[in-house]
Amino acid sequence: MAAAQPKPIRMVAGLGNPGEEYAATRHNAGFCAIDVLAEKAGVSYWKNQAGAEVAVINVNDAEAEGGRREVVLVKPQSYMNTSGGPISKLCAQYKVKPEELLVIHDELDIPAGDVRVKVGGGHAGHNGLRSIIDKLGSRDFSRIRAGIGTPPGRMPVADFVLKQLRSREAEDFEVMTHQAAEAAALAVTRGVVFARDHVNGGANANGKH
Repeated sequence: MAAAQPKPIRMVAGLGNPGEEYAATRHNAGFCAIDVLAEKAGVSYWKNQAGAEVAVINVNDAEAEGGRREVVLVKPQSYMNTSGGPISKLCAQYKVKPEELLVIHDELDIPAGDVRVKVGGGHAGHNGLRSIIDKLGSRDFSRIRAGIGTPPGRMPVADFVLKQLRSREAEDFEVMTHQAAEAAALAVTRGVVFARDHVNGGANANGKH
């Protein structure tokens, strides 16, 4: 079944795990991208709400009342596998529909460093997405997929996504999370479909999706 068409984004949730030991790991791509978005928006205060760190920003929107739209930035603090709990509670509190939600997450299925925008879809084995779909009862939220590639050799996926990054890996990862934040900002200000066509266009020409 086709995903519902996205509406203007009112919540952006980045997925990750709380705690210093997870801060610089591939699984925290969503948290890192949210931090970049928050910094660029001048966020100085995060509040703890519904099991998440939450900040509220405003973006220009000619269609919104007063020409500004409130956008909620979210970093669930419940660990990746139960991300859906805090996100669904916040969606209820802020009256955000699934089509108004954008989720930033790490993605094994696309090359490291690549960023993709996607409307709806399944969880593809990603436990954070699985939890959100389960708690929202919907797949109709949009996603920014931050490519981390596949583990080398026989390294278990859990070890790959949770291991600390070495210097070069960390530099490449930081560049990618900034690109994910830029894609998210584009989706928020210009719309998800515009962002998808703009961000994914060059990749599609190379045969990647």
